[in-house]
Amino acid sequence: MDNALWAIGRMSGFVALALFTVTALMGILTRSGRPLLSIPRFSLTLLHRNMSLLATVFLLLHVGTLLLDSYAKLNITDVVVPFAGTFKPFWQGLGTVAFDLVLALVATGLLRHRIGVRTFRTIHWFSYAMWPLALGHAIGNGTNGTSKWFLLLAAGSVVVVAAAVAWRLSATFLETSKARQGGLT
Repeated sequence: MDNALWAIGRMSGFVALALFTVTALMGILTRSGRPLLSIPRFSLTLLHRNMSLLATVFLLLHVGTLLLDSYAKLNITDVVVPFAGTFKPFWQGLGTVAFDLVLALVATGLLRHRIGVRTFRTIHWFSYAMWPLALGHAIGNGTNGTSKWFLLLAAGSVVVVAAAVAWRLSATFLETSKARQGGLT
């Protein structure tokens, strides 16, 4: 049973990271106000939300299976309190901070209409910190974190996300409200 929990824990962490990578890219594209191919903006928004929820499910599966796995020896404190773990505390702490940020992002996403768009957007900026923390956790604490195939995927992801963030911060980035005024569909 422990081998299955360990395998599920590892794979769900990898899938969660991949889905959060796609979610970050889709979030930037959604915010730009531009359609993706023939997919309208409102569909991109729904796809971004659903992808982030799916990523969160895989993250919860990752954490949950490793909590139950006797080899990983995680406890609730390790999952909630950053840098308190006994195995590679720095790298595990990065994962804990990323997990805590995801919980904050999910909570504010669910409470978006109650807390207001401005508060939601302010807290949502933390997703730009969550992704590199999760990647650092995967590289430093993951079983395959330093394997060649994983490092190649991680490097490719860094290049793509960095390019998207650079575009997001550039003068050519078109915010949603500006896109509506300019007539983009």
